[in-house]
Amino acid sequence: MNLPFYIAKRYLFAKKSRNVINIISGISVIGIAVGTMALIIVLSVFNGFDELIKALYSTFDPEIKITLSEGKAFSPSTPEFERVKTLGGVQYFAEVLEENVLLRYADRQYIATLKGVDDKYEEVTGIDTMIVEGDFKLMDSNDRPYVVVGQGVAYYLGIGLNFLNPLNIYSIKRKGIVSIYPEQAINRKFIFPSGIFSIEQEHNVKYVIVPVSFARDLLGYNDEVSAVELKLHPDADHQIVQQQIRSILGDAFRVQNRNEQNELFYRIMRSEKWAIFFILTFILIVASFNIIGSLTMLILDKKEDINTLQSLGASNQLTRKIFLLEGWMISILGAIIGLIIGSLIAWLQAEYGLIKLNSSGSSLIDAYPVV
Repeated sequence: MNLPFYIAKRYLFAKKSRNVINIISGISVIGIAVGTMALIIVLSVFNGFDELIKALYSTFDPEIKITLSEGKAFSPSTPEFERVKTLGGVQYFAEVLEENVLLRYADRQYIATLKGVDDKYEEVTGIDTMIVEGDFKLMDSNDRPYVVVGQGVAYYLGIGLNFLNPLNIYSIKRKGIVSIYPEQAINRKFIFPSGIFSIEQEHNVKYVIVPVSFARDLLGYNDEVSAVELKLHPDADHQIVQQQIRSILGDAFRVQNRNEQNELFYRIMRSEKWAIFFILTFILIVASFNIIGSLTMLILDKKEDINTLQSLGASNQLTRKIFLLEGWMISILGAIIGLIIGSLIAWLQAEYGLIKLNSSGSSLIDAYPVV
């Protein structure tokens, strides 16, 4: 057996009466273990929230979104968009028209974003899985339009799915005539709500979803859209398809994947994760200085052993190696303990949700997500 390793192991694990040196070494191991455990648990929770938020956004944001680089609305009835529609990697092609409107329900008013979508939108996104009340129904068998509203919008307006009170939607005419009567510059239509969705706060308080034909009629468009949203085949290479679409449409259009659609948000999430990583790593480094203190006191305590070893012919290099290995063993032992405990806690949280977010059960998830 390697002599320095054997002696270092004896110093760390030998069964003997415990003194202050052994206690300090144990504290050093515990410090490393706690720091490692905290690093694993906190980053696992951050990963969990990251995956949760991406999953929530994926129910509303498409895999690929096409908008104008400059301008507001465009016609998708062009040869270029026909080529995009027939690309091998494109599975579904949805037309979307968005505009800010004024909503009125009973005696309450609210400004929201009207999102007109066609019948492929449900396939492009997972919005139908986020319905908390009613159904995701935009058109019935008699071609009667319906609206699906965000939970925040429904809350502010007091919307109920009783089909007694319609939701009135007002929009400024695009080609209005100057008049002393303001109502002549406004388009108004009413529609009944069929469902309420809940994704996350930003979307819940912003959007109401209607058929694109209803939106065009209200806003005064013919076949124009503000965006085209695509769902790709599961086996398609997203980057290759995105580049193909860009080459077809040119610089006049922005072709964005999910990360690019919420670039600022995802950048902040990554920055927060790295900031937490560096903070916890710094704490772990500070905890590691306990090892230096414990080794220093161990050297003073083992001065007679060192003299005996040197009398038997041990070199200064061998002596240094003993205490260097002692430090490494304290670090590795603490890291292994922290890895095991941290991974176990993360697994228990992922499987059983031991630590709850709240007790009311009103949130989308009951417990802290962990990945």
